[in-house]
Order: sequence, then structure tokens, then C-alpha cells
Amino acid sequence: MFDFLKKLWRDRRGNALVIAGASLPLIIGSAGLATDTIQWVLWKRELQRLADSAALAGVYARKSGNTVGTCTNVSTPAYTAPVAYDIKTNNVLSADSNLLCTVNNPPPSGTYTTDNFAVQVDLSMQRNLSFSGMFMSASPTITASATATIVPSGKYCVVSLESGSVTGIDATGSTNVNLGCGMITNSTSLSAAVATGSSSVTATPIAAVGGIPSSTHWGDGTVLQPFTIAQEDPFGSVNPPSPATCNGAVTVQPSDVLTDTNNSTPSTADDALDPGCYASLNLKGTVTLKPGVYYIDAGDFSVNSGAVVNGSGVTIILSNRNSTSNSIGTISLNGNANMNLTAPDTGTYAGILFYQDRRAASDNNVTINGSSTSVFRGAFYFPKADLTFNGNAGLNTQCMQIVAKDVSFTGNSAISNTCPAGSGSGAFDGKKVRLVA
Repeated sequence: MFDFLKKLWRDRRGNALVIAGASLPLIIGSAGLATDTIQWVLWKRELQRLADSAALAGVYARKSGNTVGTCTNVSTPAYTAPVAYDIKTNNVLSADSNLLCTVNNPPPSGTYTTDNFAVQVDLSMQRNLSFSGMFMSASPTITASATATIVPSGKYCVVSLESGSVTGIDATGSTNVNLGCGMITNSTSLSAAVATGSSSVTATPIAAVGGIPSSTHWGDGTVLQPFTIAQEDPFGSVNPPSPATCNGAVTVQPSDVLTDTNNSTPSTADDALDPGCYASLNLKGTVTLKPGVYYIDAGDFSVNSGAVVNGSGVTIILSNRNSTSNSIGTISLNGNANMNLTAPDTGTYAGILFYQDRRAASDNNVTINGSSTSVFRGAFYFPKADLTFNGNAGLNTQCMQIVAKDVSFTGNSAISNTCPAGSGSGAFDGKKVRLVA
């Protein structure tokens, strides 16, 4: 008997089967844990995406002047509860009755407690794991948290206020645009900002409420920011004055006497005009605009070929003293004129060079022509106009901004946003909605 046991002990023919049998629980356990881990990570990512989307929806609601609502009605939310509505719409996890949600605006702790646009969404959900659940007394809880708010998106010196589904910013032909800053349009079109033809556009960032098609005409390093929030009118709070009296139309001819009589009512014998109200200004000769506001009452401001126009601390306002009329004039700047115009650095119209009343007819046409000897510093504000910038090579547009309904670039244009110290002109701060935590 003893010899038989010794022989059985030395027999190895069944060892593989014994080892395999002993290892089977470990193999099954490892496979089960791996499956549970993958499932857990997937659920976690889905829940985190849900929290991210809900937080962003809350910020967009706040930006639109609405409340974010609560998460207590995730099963049957309405648009008045944008966070809950977004969760219900985008939830790909089953059993949403098991979903616990908390929304805070602003967050109760952390960096954004005083930010009224910041929205924090916390989600949690219990889910059963197929393998580990056999050994657990309760289902594990998955959590996710997200905080979103409005953050700076860059500096813009071109703003298109177009809010329809048409292109707001367009660079065509052989234009060579070098902004030194960014452009943004409120257009909702999928082609909100485009660069076509043989154009070259160096500007960053380029942003739009709608889409921005990729293009080889965007310069190297250009940051595209499609589907962002709308840019507010940077001069929306600035209104034109209301002159009680107004001078008639004034024309300055090349042959006019170059003396300054300092009349309160300028004549064509003045090459230095006083600020005030005019029916129109038509500049053909050499003239200096004294610092101040030039109110053009239902007429145009024109600079003709060969004219030499200088002015520092000047704002030209195109409006109409009849508050019920939308008959608002425009500007005509000939590219063969020599213009050196800068906006005031202080006061109500600080940084504004040209201002067209918001009562003007929608989509009125404005063209800016500039020669290589012209200098513009300040904003061209035409909120209802389709503005075309047609600058020549060498045009000095240092610290110039454009705010219009639609903006088109043609010719060989160059705009720089490097502003002198203390200047009232400057780029506009952009904003975008982003996750911050």
C-alpha cells in the first residue's frame, strides 16, 4: 500500500488538469473585474458628459437672461429649467429615476462663488455591476461634477453684429488683411466668417456664433472659435447728442483761403472747422477739424480726391435731429485723399472716430477707402451697415476698430491694434462659455 502511494505521488500526468482547475477561479475573477472596470469607466464618462453639458446649458441660459432652474424635475422638465431639460435630453444612462442632481448658480465654494454666470452641476447614480455585484451588499455610486462659466476669448478689433443666417465677415479677392487682433461675428450661419479667392487673413482669434469653414486663407496660428456666444455691441450704451440748432451744408474747396477766422458758423473761407452741427460736410481742399463732435444732420460726410484732412480728438456723428426719421447719412472717403484723423481719448465718445446712428436703414452700404498716406485711429461704428474696408498697401490704421452689421475686406488692407499709451481706442474683449472645473 505504501509503495502504491509513493508511485501515485511521483505520477505527474494529471498535474496540468489540477493546476488548471485551481486557476479557474482566478481567471474568471480577473475577467469579471476587467469587465466591471470597463463598464464603470464607461458609465463614469457618460455621467461626466451629462454634467458637462448641463453646466454649459445653464451658463447659456444665464447669458440669455434666464434662470438655470433646478434638477428636481429631471423626468418632466420644461425649457424654464434648462439644466434639467438638458439632462433629460442627453441622458443615455437608463433608470433616470435613480439619478440624483444638484445645480448651483453660483457655486457654493471654490473660485467662482461670486460669479453670477458660473453654474455647477453635481450628478450621482447607483449602478449594478454584473460581476462585483454578486459580492457587494449595495450598488456602488458613480459621481460627476462640472462647473462652467463665461471666460475671456481674446481681443477683437472687428465686430460684426449680423445676427441672421448670412455671412457676417468676408475676405475676398486678393485682399491681404493683417489685423494684429481678432474678429468676431454674431452670424448664425454655418459660413459666418469666410476667406475666399486669393485672400490672406492674419487675425486671431476668429470667432462666430455660427460655423467657420476651414480655409488655407486663414493665416498660420489662427485660432478659430465657432459656435461661441454673441458679442455685445461695444458702443450699445453710447447715444448721439441732440443739437438744438444746426448750420447748413459746408463745402471746403481747394481754392479756399487758408485762414482760420474761428467763426461759430464756419464758412468755406475756414480751413479749420469748429465742431458743431452741419447739414453736411464736403471736404475738397485742405482742412483741419478742431477737436470735438461734428454732428451731420441727415447728410453725408465726404472727403474728395486730393483733399487733405487733419483732425485730432474728433468724432463725426451721422444722425438726424428728427427723432422719428431713419434718414441717416453716410461717409464717402476717397482713396486718393490724404486723411489723418484720430478719435478723442476721453469723454462720451472716447475711441469713436465715426458713429452712424442705430436708426439708420438696415444694410446701408458704407465703404472705407484709404490711401497709403492716410492715418486712422479710432472706431468706425456703423451698427446697421454693410461695411466694406478697401484699404491700400501702406495705409496706417493703427489702433482702428470696425463695428458694423456685416464686414467685407477687399483691396490690400492692413489693420494693427497696437495702440499708443493712454489712447481711448483699443480692442474689444471677447467672451466664451467654457468648462472651468
